[in-house]
Amino acid sequence: MRRVKRAVLTSSTRAALATRQESADSKRLAGNLNIDAEWKSARQTKPLKTVVGVLKVMAGKRERCMYCCDSHGTDVEHFWPKAGYPCRMFDWLNLLLCCSECGRFKGVYFPVENATPKLVDPTAEDPWAFLDFDAATGVIVARFDLATGAESPKGVATVKCLQLDRREALNDGYLKTCRRLTVVVTSALAQGCPDAGALIAALDEADDHGLLGWCFTGTGQNAVPFETLRVSYPVVWTACVQALG
Repeated sequence: MRRVKRAVLTSSTRAALATRQESADSKRLAGNLNIDAEWKSARQTKPLKTVVGVLKVMAGKRERCMYCCDSHGTDVEHFWPKAGYPCRMFDWLNLLLCCSECGRFKGVYFPVENATPKLVDPTAEDPWAFLDFDAATGVIVARFDLATGAESPKGVATVKCLQLDRREALNDGYLKTCRRLTVVVTSALAQGCPDAGALIAALDEADDHGLLGWCFTGTGQNAVPFETLRVSYPVVWTACVQALG
């Protein structure tokens, strides 16, 4: 999973979403809102097609699912499920792009504690603050918090919801990406002082699964060869963190 930068919609698209939400809210108050029909109707309109296009750009050149970063993103995902939270159905900040498998796993499951979601929103927070990666198995797990002496509750809930630790093909993909990133950094180190620009470009090209956040801001920074880069070439490391972390 990678941190996704939320794009800014045009004023006309924002206005169209607001109009749609106002209409849905009025129907809900009147007791005649059909959530699925309302969304299906809206999906055929130009503003929602524009939204889908923006989400695809946000997802990167490979248009990967914003949750697993493995499969192609095919569906508009409501982070706060529209079935339980129709007041957020057309809220731009609530819309993500996900694959059919992640969408099926998540469904309407949405644990909330003190009005705060217990799942990671990759457009609002750094996933690697709550998740960790096992470089030996390729499995995504909850990050252990040394301050509390326990796993991150949000990480635990996210891994469980999306079954990130039970999807063999997904874990294999993460493992292959980790190996590619390791080769890139190892090769750069072998050349002496790495060229920051070239290294950043090579790492970005090799990262299929959003692991650069783990490498440069997560616990991966303490794993070889990333730790070697951090300790031996702090200027290059800082440039990588600023560009890729």
